[in-house]
Amino acid sequence: MIRPFSEPIYVTRPILPPVADITARLEQIWSTQWLTNAGPQHEELEGALRRYLNVDQLSLFTNGTIALLCAIRALELSGEVITTPFTFPATPHALAWSGITPVFADIDPVRLTLDPAKVEERITPKTTGILAVHVYGVPCDVEALAAIAAKYRLRLLYDGAHAFGVRIRGTGIGSYGDATMFSFHATKLFHTGEGGAISCATPELRHRIDRLKNFGIADQETVECVGINGKMSELQAALGLAVLEHMHAETNRRRSVLGLYAKRLGALPGITLMPELHGVESSYQYCAVRIDQSLFGASRDELHRTLKTFNVFARKYFYPLCSDYPSYRELPSASPECVPVARAAASQVLCLPLYGSLGDDAVHTICDIVQSVSSVRT
Repeated sequence: MIRPFSEPIYVTRPILPPVADITARLEQIWSTQWLTNAGPQHEELEGALRRYLNVDQLSLFTNGTIALLCAIRALELSGEVITTPFTFPATPHALAWSGITPVFADIDPVRLTLDPAKVEERITPKTTGILAVHVYGVPCDVEALAAIAAKYRLRLLYDGAHAFGVRIRGTGIGSYGDATMFSFHATKLFHTGEGGAISCATPELRHRIDRLKNFGIADQETVECVGINGKMSELQAALGLAVLEHMHAETNRRRSVLGLYAKRLGALPGITLMPELHGVESSYQYCAVRIDQSLFGASRDELHRTLKTFNVFARKYFYPLCSDYPSYRELPSASPECVPVARAAASQVLCLPLYGSLGDDAVHTICDIVQSVSSVRT
């Protein structure tokens, strides 16, 4: 008999370094009395993340959404931008807030990222860019999207909120396209409580991004452009530096947990794990599975509800589709027949708990619950 967990098992938990580590960095901040505006902690974290992510240019932000807004402005996107409906609301919202019409294209049935062929079908004279999203640590087809962007002279921007630390044949994921946004929200693998960053292709673009996140200010008497306030504080940066020290141990443990899930669930009829692509080093941020009701014997939603009765809080991520939101569902590209693969994925994907402190016994119990739901229905 499977017993419910005595305490809730959530889909993720943040890395929380020892309080003493944070205190030591706070003492440095107090000694300098420098709380924001690119202080020592900020500069140290920016350099450390450039090395960790293997990117040439990086700019830190107070959160990922502001970073995305600044990237859109820096790339001078306008008119229509092609994006995915299978993403977090921030992706299309950043476009809409910028006065841009999101144009939804369907996704690849294996990667669950934008399907390059469907992207090309959506290009019109009004299209100025592509906003693609790396999903669950699985990268987009970056070569195909780059070819399309070059062919039609479009800007290529990536939402890399799920892709911290991902590499393709050794190249950091933030090196592709014109720019990549990273989210450092508390739910992410690496976090600064709230925070984000943009990596970009050139020093010139980095310069423009840095101006945009600081009101357009160049010096005490010069304002070069219309900007906003997107700067990361010293307090956020201090937390990030402490978290970064634990990344190696966390990713190793998550790799082990994912391996256990794969061993227990990989051969279960009706369950498909996210693909492991050749040459891709994963972020180990999510354990996403797809539930085929006809083979599994129960729907994704039934499994989701059952897990809750055992105090396990998995997540239907992403459901509903962004194209189903009231803000976007009247768009021609939001029509269900335009995004059938995304619609199917939204009804099938479930993210199971994954974090470094999740014990093997807990993983086995979660897998027992999943198997019990299948066995009851088959």
